[in-house]
Amino acid sequence: MSEPILEVQNISKFFGSVIALKDVSMFVRPGEVTCLLGDNGAGKSTLIKVLSGVHKPDEGVYRYQGKEVNFSSPRDALDLGIATVYQDLAMIPLMSIWRNFFLGSEPTVGWGPFRRFDIEFAKRTTREELGKMGIDIRDPDQPVGTLSGGERQSVAIARAVYFGAKVLILDEPTAALGVKQAGVVLRYIVQAKQRGIGVIFITHNPHHAYPVGDHFVILRRGQIYGDFTKDEIPLEQLVQMMAGGADLEVLSHELEKAAQGGGPGSDELEKVAEGFDAEARGETD
Repeated sequence: MSEPILEVQNISKFFGSVIALKDVSMFVRPGEVTCLLGDNGAGKSTLIKVLSGVHKPDEGVYRYQGKEVNFSSPRDALDLGIATVYQDLAMIPLMSIWRNFFLGSEPTVGWGPFRRFDIEFAKRTTREELGKMGIDIRDPDQPVGTLSGGERQSVAIARAVYFGAKVLILDEPTAALGVKQAGVVLRYIVQAKQRGIGVIFITHNPHHAYPVGDHFVILRRGQIYGDFTKDEIPLEQLVQMMAGGADLEVLSHELEKAAQGGGPGSDELEKVAEGFDAEARGETD
């Protein structure tokens, strides 16, 4: 097993009296996918911002390639090869694919006052790099807004890889996608992993995480709730831990009480309650 390329130990982050993160430890190795799972409000967004240099941790240690680091801005993290792809993708829908690919890092040709945007290089490189990720674009001049959600995510991933990402942090890349488009993004995550990049895949969907993940970290209320390798946890148990057995039991009891009152829909409520109860006990098929 290789050494972690990125590692945080006992990271805590406070916003006044609010404890956003408390004693969080996790890591990612080169060529592996670490899945960070958690429901809304679990602290995933805060942890992403700590990892990407937006926030400084109030406690704990952040190591990159074995050395302790302290970032003052996201640019510091990016310069070291830690690239973050957020849900909004930082793309301009009306601009072409190649313009978006090099947005903020435009290649130039010429010298001094004669320096200009190297359009031919940008178009050729965009097509080649997307081709390496298995994306055959119809026309690099087409606006990014005409691509599907999965294709846009793939362009963002390919862009990060091209600009030297050694660690790729993906913020809920499949959250707003259909089944087929989510499958496309998962395929590109695997391809990034195969190129030796350490991937941190943030999601609340264990069914998306499990097929591509090597290591699973579950976050609840700002703290680590579980930390497993793929060999240590089956999908069914991961789903149950994500759902929260105790919470499901409470919900099941509430629905049972509502069903006992009779009236329209009581039979359906009772069936749903039984389903939640079974899921809480880990008895789902």
